[in-house]
Amino acid sequence: MQPTATVLVYSDNSNTREQVRLATGRRPAADVPQVEFVECATPAAVIMELDKGGIDVCVLDGEAVPMGGMGVCRQIKDEIFNCPPVLVLIGRPQDAWLATWSRADAAVTLPVDPVEFAASLASLLRTKALLGA
Repeated sequence: MQPTATVLVYSDNSNTREQVRLATGRRPAADVPQVEFVECATPAAVIMELDKGGIDVCVLDGEAVPMGGMGVCRQIKDEIFNCPPVLVLIGRPQDAWLATWSRADAAVTLPVDPVEFAASLASLLRTKALLGA
């Protein structure tokens, strides 16, 4: 197992980024690596970080302004070669179909529920590890 996993967190809201960090803790589950965060407040910063490489999972805020995480997700799934798994934060459970449209690998509702979020993030980290990427 690698020593750390890098999680990109995109939101224009610093409180949302903080909720993600706090819900994750040092590691979301005992069988996945410790997590380091790369925080982005703009869609351009997300693309720049993904172009650099080394991101294991993306967490995108579907309620971000000016471009929501679902739009960013669809864009990176089209444009980034070997795009990492994406977890989208949605405003309400009824928006799950939009997360599917965006090709997100998982979706959880805001505000972040620590147990649900950590389980979803850990699942994506396990999938990433199994794919050997």
